Amino acid sequence: MLYRETSLFWHLNRLNTSRSIRRMTTGRLQAKPSRSSALTMADTSADNPAHEQFMREALQMAEQALAIGETPVGCVLVHDGKVIGRGMNDTNRSLNGTRHAEFLAIEEALRSYPRSIFRTTDLYVTVEPCIMCASLLRQNYIRRVFFGCVNDRFGGTGGVLNLHSDRAIDPPYTVYGGIFRNEAIMLLRRFYIQENEKAPNPRPKSNRELKRKLDDADEPTSLAPSFQTP
Repeated sequence: MLYRETSLFWHLNRLNTSRSIRRMTTGRLQAKPSRSSALTMADTSADNPAHEQFMREALQMAEQALAIGETPVGCVLVHDGKVIGRGMNDTNRSLNGTRHAEFLAIEEALRSYPRSIFRTTDLYVTVEPCIMCASLLRQNYIRRVFFGCVNDRFGGTGGVLNLHSDRAIDPPYTVYGGIFRNEAIMLLRRFYIQENEKAPNPRPKSNRELKRKLDDADEPTSLAPSFQTP
């Protein structure tokens, strides 16, 4: 059941990959209106300092991913104030499109805890979960999701689809966005100006500069897979 929709969503995530990568690497980041009914853009950091603490841990995981050439997305699973699972993207190294941060965090948690623990567990992730991962979280009955920046190319919790809130299937979960949004965006920008030797058609990027200015229109337009299949 854990992976029952993996193949479908993996192929969906690969759509428009080349166009998405071009947009991210050139720095032409254009906002697309988000679905306000799906995303609760709350000032959660001010309400609860713990949100900042755990999102910083997710950002640390994303930094580790960036350091080894992976798309910089990181996450932590938190139960009763304790981190029970950590994950970062591992698609380049593994050549496996399902090795997203959320999958790895859940796998780590399941080594020590029963699956039922997810009903009272929250996820902190630097970028809105993609369609595949949003479905994974739904199937595992995650309680809440807190993310940094919107993924309006492949987002599964409001950026594109609302897989977290359809009451016709597994119980829904609540989503909050915008915690350390700017930091999450800057990590993505740093990644997309790097050389990617595993890309199907690597392009030289030595002359590209990191765009540091951030404003309300600077949501990322994509989070495209950066791996190459064997």
